[in-house]
Amino acid sequence: MAFRNFIKQSACAVALSFALAACTTVATDTPAVEVPDAPVAADVSDATVVADAAAFSAEGIAALEAAMGAYIADRRLYGIHTRLAHKGETVSDYKAGLRGLMTQKPIEDDTIYRIYSMTKPITGVAMMMLWEEGKYKLDDPVTKYVPEFEGLKVLKGVAEDGSPILVDSERAPTMREVMSHTAGFAYGLGGADPANQAFRDNEIMRAPDMQTFINKVADVPLLFQPGEHWSYSAAVDIQGHIIEKLSGQKFSEFLDQRLFTPLGMTDTGFYVPEEDYDRFSEVYGFNPENGQLVPVPYPNVMFKKETVAFESGGGGLVSTMDDYGQFAQMLVNDGELNGIRFLKPETMDVMTKNVLTEGQSLSSLGINAGETYPGLGMGLNVGTIEDSAAVPTEIPAGSYFWGGAASTWFWIDPVNDLYFIGMVQIFERGNPGEELELRETSGTLVYEALND
Repeated sequence: MAFRNFIKQSACAVALSFALAACTTVATDTPAVEVPDAPVAADVSDATVVADAAAFSAEGIAALEAAMGAYIADRRLYGIHTRLAHKGETVSDYKAGLRGLMTQKPIEDDTIYRIYSMTKPITGVAMMMLWEEGKYKLDDPVTKYVPEFEGLKVLKGVAEDGSPILVDSERAPTMREVMSHTAGFAYGLGGADPANQAFRDNEIMRAPDMQTFINKVADVPLLFQPGEHWSYSAAVDIQGHIIEKLSGQKFSEFLDQRLFTPLGMTDTGFYVPEEDYDRFSEVYGFNPENGQLVPVPYPNVMFKKETVAFESGGGGLVSTMDDYGQFAQMLVNDGELNGIRFLKPETMDVMTKNVLTEGQSLSSLGINAGETYPGLGMGLNVGTIEDSAAVPTEIPAGSYFWGGAASTWFWIDPVNDLYFIGMVQIFERGNPGEELELRETSGTLVYEALND
């Protein structure tokens, strides 16, 4: 399983929970849509390489953009927008294809995308802002802020009659563990164990409000004793609740006031306003019966105000390339943008430092199963590259990353002072063709162009 699939599988948790189905399992009677023989492609300026382009070869950037465009020409994607920025200047900004096969409208700079788990680093920054303010300590027990989690049980096994075998937790998870998926919470993505099954049966990720979500999570046992393992989880959604408790504000209000407004992220939020809905990208998956590309029919992917349940810190945001680019550039700048300091450099170091202990690795399936990569680490709501030689990617050590269920991806490379973002809207699970491998392809070509 490729490195890309670690991102894809883990990010699929959010879409799975929202759609109450496998990440790309769509209704088999959903009509197929025809990918155009000649997809509309946005014009790409001859001056794509600008400003500090001396660090990159023109041939290398052309190869990067050609590879991204090939996904459209080969009809493997219907629309793509990628951006590479270096030292605060855009080196490549490439758009091709359509934001919707039904509308036949091209991708534009203001196209709105479901970023799903790329919400997680945003929630992480919000948490670190409150940490800087002394609102909590990383080694505090989470029960100090979420008393509903007092007395959590731990799943020890399953009895012959199928009932769960539960034991007491040895201690409460710490805030650091909640922010690094080592606390033991389940998520509901796969897994036949009683904890993940309870997430699905009780539709926990579709709770109607934040408090109901917390109450439901409190009734589910942990998968393991806190700190024992790494397992992709609902912990970042729990952080949304913690932000509300610590700030005294609604989660969305805190993000708007402290991050989105000062960063100029005017199109980022938990739903798409009706007046902006014509800019919202369509999203597609693969029919499991015949492999055809079909629109995903669930209300949960609509991101209309009336279809959004609670405000999900783990995967609930929509955004644009420009908006997420502002967030990414702030990260590259060690927590500052346009003269506004969001986080101290020392805080960024804490957030992006690997906290996994010996023997813990990020799992390709996000459920402590499948392939693991010892070259990957986990900071606080971001994955980290610890040893690029041990991971099938050219992205260098010291970088950090995440991705989204609809195949969006990004990474931050502080060493080379750059970020890369890719926006597409396809749930790839069930793809009968060749794996997309968007992260590997872009990562290889970006660093070939840089090293040229």
